[in-house]
Amino acid sequence: MLDETHDATRLSFVASANGHADFPLQNLPFGVFSPPDGAPRAGVAIGESILDLEAAQAAGLFCSDADVAALAANGGALNALLALGAAARRSLRAQLFALLAEGSRDEARVRPLLHDAQDCTLHLPARIGDYTDFYAGIQHATNVGRLFRPDAPLLPNYKYVPIGYHGRASSIIPSGTALHRPNGQRKPATDETPSFGPSRNLDYELELGIWIGPGNALGTPIPISEASAHIAGYCLLNDWSARDIQGWEYQPLGPFLAKSFGSTISPWIITPEALAPFRVAQPPRPNTDPRPMDYLWDDEDQQHGALALTLDVHLMTPGLRAKGLPAHRLGLSDARAMYWTAAQLVTHHACAGCNLNPGDLLGTGTLSTAEESGYGSLLEISHGGKQPVALASGEMRRFLEDGDEVTLSAHASREGYARIGFGACHGTILPAR
Repeated sequence: MLDETHDATRLSFVASANGHADFPLQNLPFGVFSPPDGAPRAGVAIGESILDLEAAQAAGLFCSDADVAALAANGGALNALLALGAAARRSLRAQLFALLAEGSRDEARVRPLLHDAQDCTLHLPARIGDYTDFYAGIQHATNVGRLFRPDAPLLPNYKYVPIGYHGRASSIIPSGTALHRPNGQRKPATDETPSFGPSRNLDYELELGIWIGPGNALGTPIPISEASAHIAGYCLLNDWSARDIQGWEYQPLGPFLAKSFGSTISPWIITPEALAPFRVAQPPRPNTDPRPMDYLWDDEDQQHGALALTLDVHLMTPGLRAKGLPAHRLGLSDARAMYWTAAQLVTHHACAGCNLNPGDLLGTGTLSTAEESGYGSLLEISHGGKQPVALASGEMRRFLEDGDEVTLSAHASREGYARIGFGACHGTILPAR
């Protein structure tokens, strides 16, 4: 649904927003921030500033549904806002657009409510009750499968059912939070018995996060035709993975300690409304692939259910930093690498009666393209650690070392529309405790 909030010719009186790579007037993502010496509160990113949404609501700058939505954002977590759904979100977005646009009649009242983003602390935007990680990147699944099953990289169920597992919500952290290398049991193929200690094969995973808005009652499935109405927005997700720990523990029940030590997300919720100009058709499946079952098929979703997003990964190491060298690009991927749409993931998650709640987070799984330049993990890039990556500093990387910083970014661009981005999703590896 395109409207005046997507007009690329409109500018903001917040000068840094005009031409901003991530947060122009046409984006207006929601998040939670703390101003200097202040408590966490709802905010909206605009250029290099953050609008204090709670202060704007208290000042009476919103009316009707937008005021209800802004009031729901109070309290340091956006769950109640996410629960309201698209209509209230659109109303709030429209009034924010008018308030922050060049020529706004309320500019004098809004300016004092803006904070310099660099002076603020960003938090998780919502209380995450549950987290589910899917495996929707077919190229990643193929690449990883080929390392262990060269003749049959994909298991027979992959093209029929969206594969996923329930992850750990408590260890999801906002961008910029450092995390310690995890300890666990490891058993290389050359060892007869396992040993305990720090992970030797620590990796990142390039994913999108999907924020759930309105939920569903326990036992009530979500039809595919209604699934998009339950999506409140998107973020970047780095699902850090200890490959050696995972290789020993994952059979027969799946990942456990290899994933639960930390997952990093970008702190801004990029709304479906901001991404409306960048919706595209789901890439067609090969003729030899099965058609999704009826409960997962919707013509509208197939025509507009994918997102044209460019996804980028950069690595900064101690050696690169010491020599004043730029970060090394590890991969340039695309969100259209998803074999299943976001709506299909939501519908499948609820088809057995699972109740999703506002603020739940779904991960897409690692998104890799067919080209090696678009791989979304070091496991793929280094071919299981057998072909280390050479860096300009002279360092080599099979997997991540202590002091390494991984940064994910994403943007959407299309002729005739303003480019929007997600903001950075970065984290640094500290030594094991």
